[in-house]
Amino acid sequence: MAMNDSVNILNSAYLAVEYIDSLMPDNPLQQPFKNAWNYMLDNYTKFQIATWGSLIVHEVSYFLLCVPGFVFQFIPYMQKYKIQPDKPETWEKQWKCLKTLIFNHFFIQLPLICGTYYFTEYFNIPYEWDEMPRWYVLVAQCFGCAVIEDAWHYFLHRLLHHKRIYKYIHKVHHEFVSPFGMQAEYAHPLETLILGTGFFIGIVVFCNHVILLWAWVICRLMETIDVHSGYDVPLNPLHLVPFYAGARFHDFHHMNFIGNYASTFTWWDRIFGTDSQFIAYQEKERKQQLATKKAN
Repeated sequence: MAMNDSVNILNSAYLAVEYIDSLMPDNPLQQPFKNAWNYMLDNYTKFQIATWGSLIVHEVSYFLLCVPGFVFQFIPYMQKYKIQPDKPETWEKQWKCLKTLIFNHFFIQLPLICGTYYFTEYFNIPYEWDEMPRWYVLVAQCFGCAVIEDAWHYFLHRLLHHKRIYKYIHKVHHEFVSPFGMQAEYAHPLETLILGTGFFIGIVVFCNHVILLWAWVICRLMETIDVHSGYDVPLNPLHLVPFYAGARFHDFHHMNFIGNYASTFTWWDRIFGTDSQFIAYQEKERKQQLATKKAN
């Protein structure tokens, strides 16, 4: 009975969103996007699309999303939003980070991306425009992927902090006590494989079109670069996502080392109490701010 009720609720929600979508004006970008998509299908093989297309989506998205945080360090006004203002970025650290990223992207991630075509063939994942899911289905699928990845990340990330293995793998990522956006994928190759596995689980569960591969890549990069940005900027649209952790949450993990192990959401740390030090730190900061205001 409970299962039937849940299915009915989901069906009703889907119909409601579908009805609202039917009332919305046509998206002026849809036709150009359709033309570009069909041009890609007509001029490139599935292997080229799945492999080189995925690589381009990843690289372009990653470095474009890093641009705001990189530019912020040169704007004095933005320094009031920097979470650890006493630890500015340095050219030495950023260059070191970039070199490791290039190695990881092309010698660790690219071989994995090369398997994308065979994945889509094995599971008969379509590429055609007519079979592409609607935007709200895509949003729901990306959210589902994020929930799955977040659970994987919490438990495996916490395991990587175990004193017996930390120094061999995860210590590389923690070289930066004050993170910056480009450092999001700065990690030991084994960590890239271990934590990166969580990215693919949701794809296996939800993927019904190759567009989900790319949409989920962009969503995941947007999240991980944001939480590593080192800046807590107001009016961040990601804060509209329910239970979203954000930059302050993950920045504290780099600063404190213990706690706040989840990648995207706050619930696993809340359930297991691994956010207790973060909560105490926030309360201490709040009291200090109140005392400062009273003094002024």
